[in-house]
Amino acid sequence: MTSRRHSPMRIRLEEDRREQLRGTLRHFFQQQFDSEISDFQAEQLIDFFVRALGAPVYNQAIRDAQAFVQEKLTDLEGEFYEPEESEPR
Repeated sequence: MTSRRHSPMRIRLEEDRREQLRGTLRHFFQQQFDSEISDFQAEQLIDFFVRALGAPVYNQAIRDAQAFVQEKLTDLEGEFYEPEESEPR
């Protein structure tokens, strides 16, 4: 039995998204800390945050979506039920 703890992370960012995040991080550091970081440093930060926050945020989004769908399914009859006539007119 393999442990999920050692499985590779399934959350991947597309290269264009990573590039956008690199720029955003570099701008953030410049504005907030009056400090410049390199593309390599920005990449390391992105990797760290994806590893540290990716799974918990992703899993919370899944739970939220599941709860939303479940709520809609629970109320399906109340929202869309059409009474049946017992006697023809």
